Amino acid sequence: MMTMVHKDKDNMLFNIRGNRPVMSDGFEAEKSKASTWFRTLRDEIVTAFEGLEDSDKGEAAAGRFEVTGTKRTSDDGSDAGGGLMSVMRGGRVFEKVGVNVSTVYGQLGASAQKAMAARGVPGMEDDPRFWASGISLVAHMQNPHAPAVHMNTRMFWTPHAWWFGGGSDLNPCIEYDEDTAHFHATQKAHLDPHGEAHYPELKKWADEYFYIPHRNRARGVGGIFMDDYCTGDWEADFLLTQDIGKAFLPAYVPLVEKRRDTPWSDADKDTQLVHRGLYAEYNLVYDRGTKFGLATGHDANAVLMSLPPMAKWV
Repeated sequence: MMTMVHKDKDNMLFNIRGNRPVMSDGFEAEKSKASTWFRTLRDEIVTAFEGLEDSDKGEAAAGRFEVTGTKRTSDDGSDAGGGLMSVMRGGRVFEKVGVNVSTVYGQLGASAQKAMAARGVPGMEDDPRFWASGISLVAHMQNPHAPAVHMNTRMFWTPHAWWFGGGSDLNPCIEYDEDTAHFHATQKAHLDPHGEAHYPELKKWADEYFYIPHRNRARGVGGIFMDDYCTGDWEADFLLTQDIGKAFLPAYVPLVEKRRDTPWSDADKDTQLVHRGLYAEYNLVYDRGTKFGLATGHDANAVLMSLPPMAKWV
């Protein structure tokens, strides 16, 4: 895990996985920049994925995203944010892919306050306001040789702390060493300008986070991941988060282009369906984002967009 410790302008010690007394009341400009960036990244990915559908030689109609607005309301009925849920089903390349973006805000309930306090966020009982924005993506493929993938980046704010999180990880049911190497090398190339310690640390973090304890195995072949990331320098942390997002398309699209036309058998499809069961189990049992989305009243269809269209347990 990351263990960097820094000082803020008042010389108060904080670290990214412990107490973070980083006073952040206001932060409107930073919130706007972050939410705008997540929407821009969403638009780029949607365009690229529809381009993959158009360039495929399949006989079926090229897939298109169905875009639905999502809304969240507070307990008193007031506006609490929302976003866009973009889902493509039954495409030439993608069996199901969702690219969601949202910006939500309001007050955390008692259980969420307790969870935040346990993570080292100060002042939640006195002022439980929050703001969160991010992009979340999961792709399940038609061809079992083309890997499934997950990506998200996000920013979270409270009056007493802010942080970034996210990453991307590859989830092939049929593994190719060269695909894994390309995925990781591309991420490393985007992280190294921020310091060569980042890639090995975030890779280790992903290996730990995307592990399924009750199956005693990883969900896939890993990637990069961070959470509660705050060095005290918002601009530097935001640039790192942007580069995590920018790494996604060059890390993933070439793998889809390489594998989407590979011949596959019924046995390959069966392997894919069983592997998808791992994905469903992880997201429903362990994933922090899924738990947070459901606990804070966000659109359940958007939160559970990550689930595969079909899976199998044996």
